[in-house]
Amino acid sequence: MPEPMPPPARPVSGTYRLQLHAGFGFAAAQALVPYLADLGVSTVYISPVLQAAPGSMHGYDVVDHTAVSTELGGREGLERLAAAAHGAGLGVLVDVVPNHMAFPAQAWRNAPLWDLLRYGRGSAYAHWFDVDWEAGDGRIGLPVLGAPLTEVLAGGELVLDERAGEAVVRYHDRVLPVAPGTEGADVAAVVAAQHWQLASWRDKATALTYRRFFDVDELIAVRVELDQVFDATHALLLDLYERGVLDGFRIDHPDGMADPEGYVERLSAAAPGAWLLVEKILARQEQLPTGWPVHGTTGYDAIRALQTALVPPVGDHLTRVWADLGGAGVEQVEAQAMRDAVTRLLGPEVARLTRVAVQAAAESDARLEPDRAEAALVELLVAAEVYRAYLRPGHPAPVESLDRLAHTVEVAGTRRPDLGDELTVLHRLLADTGVAGHTARPATADLLVRFQQTCGPALAKGIEDTAFYRMHRLCALAEVGGDLDAFVRGGASVLHEWASRQARDWPYGMTTLSTHDTKRSEDVRARLLAMAEDTPRWDGTWALVRHAAEGPGVDLRDAYLLMQTVLGAWPIDSERLDPYLTKALREGKARTTWTEPDEAYERRVLDLGHQVLAPGRLRDSVAAHVDALAAATRSVTLSAKLLQLTLPGVPDVYQGCELVERSLVDPDNRRPVDFAARQARLDRLPAGAPVGDVADAPLGDAVGDAASVARGGGESGRAGGDRLDDEKLAVTTTALRLRRSGHVAGSYEPFDAGNQHLLAFVRGGRALSVATRWPTTLASRGGWGDATLHLPPGTWTDALSGATVTGAVPVADLLAELPVALLLRAATAT
Repeated sequence: MPEPMPPPARPVSGTYRLQLHAGFGFAAAQALVPYLADLGVSTVYISPVLQAAPGSMHGYDVVDHTAVSTELGGREGLERLAAAAHGAGLGVLVDVVPNHMAFPAQAWRNAPLWDLLRYGRGSAYAHWFDVDWEAGDGRIGLPVLGAPLTEVLAGGELVLDERAGEAVVRYHDRVLPVAPGTEGADVAAVVAAQHWQLASWRDKATALTYRRFFDVDELIAVRVELDQVFDATHALLLDLYERGVLDGFRIDHPDGMADPEGYVERLSAAAPGAWLLVEKILARQEQLPTGWPVHGTTGYDAIRALQTALVPPVGDHLTRVWADLGGAGVEQVEAQAMRDAVTRLLGPEVARLTRVAVQAAAESDARLEPDRAEAALVELLVAAEVYRAYLRPGHPAPVESLDRLAHTVEVAGTRRPDLGDELTVLHRLLADTGVAGHTARPATADLLVRFQQTCGPALAKGIEDTAFYRMHRLCALAEVGGDLDAFVRGGASVLHEWASRQARDWPYGMTTLSTHDTKRSEDVRARLLAMAEDTPRWDGTWALVRHAAEGPGVDLRDAYLLMQTVLGAWPIDSERLDPYLTKALREGKARTTWTEPDEAYERRVLDLGHQVLAPGRLRDSVAAHVDALAAATRSVTLSAKLLQLTLPGVPDVYQGCELVERSLVDPDNRRPVDFAARQARLDRLPAGAPVGDVADAPLGDAVGDAASVARGGGESGRAGGDRLDDEKLAVTTTALRLRRSGHVAGSYEPFDAGNQHLLAFVRGGRALSVATRWPTTLASRGGWGDATLHLPPGTWTDALSGATVTGAVPVADLLAELPVALLLRAATAT
């Protein structure tokens, strides 16, 4: 087995993710450096910094790889941020977008794209973009019109104009270049002579001819597998690394590339010592290939492992409730969602795959009829279980990859036995990577690459953006990379197995609980996990919401989502709830969609939400439910956070989540963060030696500050949400500081606490994390009673409470102040 990647050149122990945009740029991030250093992180982790489309709130729509975003503050602003971070002992990790660029309405903002549109296949940038020239008869298909081209022309909506001395065609706010020599007075003739071809958006399945990011037409794929394209798109980033401005790269969506392994090999060689992470969604039984020269993933696998360990054993009950609402099982929901996504959203990709498959079959003296080949490819995509099978043309095929492919073919064949012959041919073609060191036959290699590039969008749109908005048995489990069936796999062993692997293979991989892409923040999920355990109260609130939903004709499954959303994010107002529900309903694609919205139905759901929020019995019930489960919510919230922060890997804190943050999916989770309030809370920690900053400091000094806060020192003793905010901040800063000083690091050993309500592990033989599970059931049994935790030999001090313990410790005493403990073993005198 390959050895883990060497440690990054700059030490890493904890990160803090910041979402940059015009209203929060490099200067604002720079102002936070002292706070982040005090909080305890090692690294400032920022969203993409290259020039993006104007008004971008995320930076993934890059228009210029040669410039740092002027809206964020330009290169000088980035360098000042990096200098401040480095001066405070912090590194800088940046998000990188290698798979695609923006396709803005004002196409001239993307100079390579503008040149492509103007000169077509003769453009100096034609090789940059993944265009299906064959399908478009040498033209770039742009299905952007609101009606067929003939109608748009007749309506005078296409206008000839000039921009910067060049002839252009305008369609409302869209601007497209005119090829030299095709200028004229007749707009119809000019449009017909271009390297681009306009069509109605409704004809997208057959008209669009470039690869996209998932199904987002505004993002056009870049062929970063080509040396020249890699060099051009990475020159600035690598220069910033070489000059010491940046310290690492987080790679967005590697599965979209033609050769992700080749990409990370090249990037690793070009940036020796950089901290390299890939945003990889791993299936439940999938592992990141250990041969990749990266330090790990961005941590969605950690979310799944943690939630599977903490989900209460109430699956049977919630399954009965869900079935009573007409809800299907996980396998059925996911299969139908995958089918809907592939057939409704990925038409251009399936059409291209079909043509390539027919060519590949002919190349190998076989035959595939297009219609049946398309049907078989759809079945394979619907049956896909991983974003990528890691098969590379010209390289030996890993056994596990071939096994996954065979399983996919088997599932597809079970669903469509009439396509057995076609599936057999496709199986043979997709397993043909060619002789090692030599490429497979051209069409076969192309099929292999493009099929894998399409599996990612199929799973992302089918599972994350469809099934997760349809399967509401327990919404906390509907998370990116998550497991909707975690009930049947619950248990500490899932977490221990994952963590042991992480410690061995990916000690510098990231762990997280919230990201800019999570469907719900960690604290919404924690509250839902806590609430689900109290099934009588859950059922009582649902009975009231259900009764209210039946009158206006709201699908009860949507009402069930609404109830969980309100409970998880409470307190919430309609300004946040309405956009979330609209997005959730349209993503679910059951009663309404983005392209064909049923606004009347959406209004009924929103009105139900307003009824729940309005003063009255429903609102009172929700508030009472939240209050009644406050103690359990506190327990799950702090347990999840301590576990994430002390597991193997490098913990990330998403902006604002050092306090309780009950956000929903974007854009809700990208709202402004009140950093001044967070700084003020952190400042209330009593003066003294920062927790864990000096490894040789007496243990009592190392834990004193956090212990005071946990006991209610300063102003932290206020009741309710304020107190939980302070407690979560204390847990976060304590763990981060101890990680930065090296107190929590090294090996991972599961610790048998002898009680199903305790989850514990030891790091490096010197730090013992203890967390509470299933607090409602625990309370119903009278609490800890005489339960005892038998500690390993030595004297241990809880970094959170300040208590020093040894030997057999009553759990009720150890967890008297908090539902978690972080015990540090005193060094043995020599």
